[in-house]
Amino acid sequence: MALFGWRKKVEIKPARPPASLPLGQRVYAIGDVHGRFDLLQDLIGRIEVDNAARAPTNVHVVMLGDLIDRGPQSREIIDYFLRGAPRFARWHFIMGNHEEMLLKLIDQPDSALMPQFLRFGGRETFESYGAPQRVLDTPDLYSPDTLLFNVPEEHRDFMRQMEDGILVGDYFFTHAGIRPGVALDQQEQYDLRWIRKDFLDSDADHGMIVVHGHTVLNEVEVRCNRIGIDTGAYASGRLTALGLEGTERWFIQTEGERGH
Repeated sequence: MALFGWRKKVEIKPARPPASLPLGQRVYAIGDVHGRFDLLQDLIGRIEVDNAARAPTNVHVVMLGDLIDRGPQSREIIDYFLRGAPRFARWHFIMGNHEEMLLKLIDQPDSALMPQFLRFGGRETFESYGAPQRVLDTPDLYSPDTLLFNVPEEHRDFMRQMEDGILVGDYFFTHAGIRPGVALDQQEQYDLRWIRKDFLDSDADHGMIVVHGHTVLNEVEVRCNRIGIDTGAYASGRLTALGLEGTERWFIQTEGERGH
């Protein structure tokens, strides 16, 4: 007896070409610095060396947000960029959830929220601005303006001008991620700065590769739809940059001391 089987027709979709940048562009994205100016200086030096070893082109550096909090040198980082970033590249600054928290307190001082901000790294930021220890130790005894007054207006303006995200070729750079299934121009600021699980667990094709920080990883994470480069610099001593050109990708890291 002859046995005849059947075969289900399978539609084979053409493979998506590798993600790439437009010709003549090189991009370095730097993960969450969190007050570690020492590591930032080290990493920028490494990026400059890497860039100089490659063919001349248009170079961009994207800071993925959370420049401030947790580490001891938040003010020094903002001062550094206000004085003028290194001229080998055009610099872009994404707003992280920590900049957002500080700006919300500045715009709407809240005695109830200030202790929470201090616990999540804000204390170190105010210390870098020279805030009195007695106020930091007992914030409930003072108006929140007492601490916020220490942040100069030019620093506030710098953070207010930070961007939500930047699209370059097949890569979208933002702080936390995007809401899967939502068009890029419909994304909520909250998701761009705060999202975790729904974005991190998704294997959806976003139509681009999302480069993000926000979620601390022991190592960089390269997935089919995203690349996470927050390696917990403030505690680990490893600040990470992703380099991109054409279809090429590479990583640069510091090997600094761990935070305390």
